[in-house]
Amino acid sequence: MKQFFKFLLASTLGTFLAIFIAGLFLVTLITMAATSSSNVQVRNNSVLEIDLNRLIPEHSNNIQFDFSDFQTDKVMGVHEMAHTIVHAADDDNIKGIYLKTNTVGGGLVKVDVLREAFETFKESGKFIYAHSKYYTQGAYLLAATADSVYLNPMGLVDFRGFGGVLSFYKNMLDRADVNMQIFYAGKFKGATEPYRRTDLSPENRLQLEQYVNDMYNEYVEDLSRSRGIAQDKLKQIAENYDGGNTDRALSVGLVDAIAYEDEVMDAMRVQLDIEKDKKIRFTSLDKYRSAIELSDDDADDIVAVVYAEGTILDGEGGSGIIGDEPYVEVANKLRRDDDVKAIVLRVNSPGGSAMASENIWRAFTLLNEAGKPVIISMSDFAASGGYYIAAAGDYIFAEENTLTGSIGVFRLLPSLENTFEEHLGITIDTIQTTPFATGFNISKDLNPAQRRYLQAETERTYDIFLQRVADARNMSKEAVNEIAQGRVWTADRAVQNGLVDKIGDLDAAIEYAANAAELDDYRTKNYPRLKTPTEQILEDIFNTDQAKTRLLQAELGEFYEHYQAIKSLQTQSGVQAMMPFRLTIE
Repeated sequence: MKQFFKFLLASTLGTFLAIFIAGLFLVTLITMAATSSSNVQVRNNSVLEIDLNRLIPEHSNNIQFDFSDFQTDKVMGVHEMAHTIVHAADDDNIKGIYLKTNTVGGGLVKVDVLREAFETFKESGKFIYAHSKYYTQGAYLLAATADSVYLNPMGLVDFRGFGGVLSFYKNMLDRADVNMQIFYAGKFKGATEPYRRTDLSPENRLQLEQYVNDMYNEYVEDLSRSRGIAQDKLKQIAENYDGGNTDRALSVGLVDAIAYEDEVMDAMRVQLDIEKDKKIRFTSLDKYRSAIELSDDDADDIVAVVYAEGTILDGEGGSGIIGDEPYVEVANKLRRDDDVKAIVLRVNSPGGSAMASENIWRAFTLLNEAGKPVIISMSDFAASGGYYIAAAGDYIFAEENTLTGSIGVFRLLPSLENTFEEHLGITIDTIQTTPFATGFNISKDLNPAQRRYLQAETERTYDIFLQRVADARNMSKEAVNEIAQGRVWTADRAVQNGLVDKIGDLDAAIEYAANAAELDDYRTKNYPRLKTPTEQILEDIFNTDQAKTRLLQAELGEFYEHYQAIKSLQTQSGVQAMMPFRLTIE
């Protein structure tokens, strides 16, 4: 009995100690967060310092945080960033912007959102200086809006044109004797190619080359407008990789001066009319945002802006992931809220689960049927499942650099029968009353009846997808099929073939939604409600799966995407509506 009480006391003490430590950690986090956002003042003759070397979400806080972020109170979304920069244009205390960024943690659409804000800032007559050790192509496009672009003497402007490197896993799977059983609909649906080919199919190569060329031409046109260099000359500069050498970058006009940061500070002091050794009053974008109030109308009528960013999955989802359950819940809430008169669905997704896409589509279609206009605003991607949910809208806006379409579906089911037998010495046999009795088991190759069923269901899902788009775009299903087939389109081409109504940004979509609802006085409200960094981190402390994922990401680095691609074979369920590739423009 003594032993029992001894163990009981030790166990109870350990539990109380764990609760105490967790509580102390929570209080520390909350205190640090509160302290970081208080007592922020913007003094006269200040400069807004902007560093974009981290992931930029569409919706503030819509990213995964790790324990290194415990001092972070908030991660601003790109639109909140843009509104803050525009606000600074009219703030007499802010005299200029110092942009110091090597990279931009977002696609070209997000760069365009920030570029427009920078242009508005410049119209106020205030200066923008840019300086960096090196510029990636995204960072340089943003820096090109500056009055003066400075480059470190050992740096470079990585302006070299657009291209993509794609990985294929077929040979690896063959060596492991993994039989990939693949079913797809749409001849351009290349999402399955990494598992069934060793290179790009002619159809996939065609659409990739068209997409990359269209994006590159748009990039060069924007760069030409900002730097005043002819487009043909810019393309020649990229071909010669003149930006890779500081002297050539200066001579061809990519930068205005080669300088160390202290020299840039001296130039800025002259601009601010302060003494050479006097400290410049910098304020970060985050601190400036916490010190101001962005104007928000007190009107009763609301235009709800729903951000759908990330892969579409069944279930709860999470930060940077679109789970169908919370988005259906948001749509139902908006339908019941009499103050919400119109909805803008901002889509930035390469797609995902066809089932989840259907559920989200249905929820927003019901909003439409309730008499509330649903307007779609596309960001970097609104492809496959991303376009599926966009089919719930009355009107579709895409940005100049949006990639959309990819109307097609697939499903993957690996068989490890040969792997077990040839490499592990394990053989599998079955007893079943019907061809489907043992289910779709990865330990055995599919039998003919199962293969026929899976292909038929894949084609049926594709047919439903076509019908959703046909109904939304007032087209025949046959006409949609002609431009579908899993093919991706840039925004201009999507307007031409009827998948998009107009080129325009989020603000244009909000204005259109307000007009559609006949609103003169309204305010916007963002959905869904996201966890703060503190809430996310505390949740992760008790979530071993999240902790393991973070450790893997940190350990594998750039190779994590290959691990994820193989891991997805295990986690995918049902028919998938995904983009045929993931291409990053650096």
